[in-house]
Amino acid sequence: MVSVLERQVIDFLGYQWAPILTNFLHIIVVILGLFGTIQFRPRYVTGYAAWLVAWMTWNVFIICFYLEVGDLSRDSDLVLTFNLSMHRSWWMENGPGCRVTPITPPPFWAPEDHRYISIAGCLMDFQFIEVAHSSLQILLA
Repeated sequence: MVSVLERQVIDFLGYQWAPILTNFLHIIVVILGLFGTIQFRPRYVTGYAAWLVAWMTWNVFIICFYLEVGDLSRDSDLVLTFNLSMHRSWWMENGPGCRVTPITPPPFWAPEDHRYISIAGCLMDFQFIEVAHSSLQILLA
């Protein structure tokens, strides 16, 4: 549960709406699963087991998305943000050792509400951090 809450906060910081909704649903189902286990409600436990299959499938999709398996591209705004924003993973700018340098003046094509930056010196690329988070969720499930 702590791992999912941490992931929820990171996804909120990156404005990634699909993972936010999925994490929220997972938190609700975990609470119901714990309730079903404590109260011995077989339907809740069965529902929780079915959700874990869907949760593991979601995390496999996230791993494939960030590793760009097949036609998936992590530069797509449609998949994780529902094309509502241009935000990416929070780890892209805030990963271990990353130095963010604003580029001024921004290019003419850069949206006014977004800053144009250069990122260098990261000890670990953000996609591998996201893959590690999803792998942890699969192991915990």
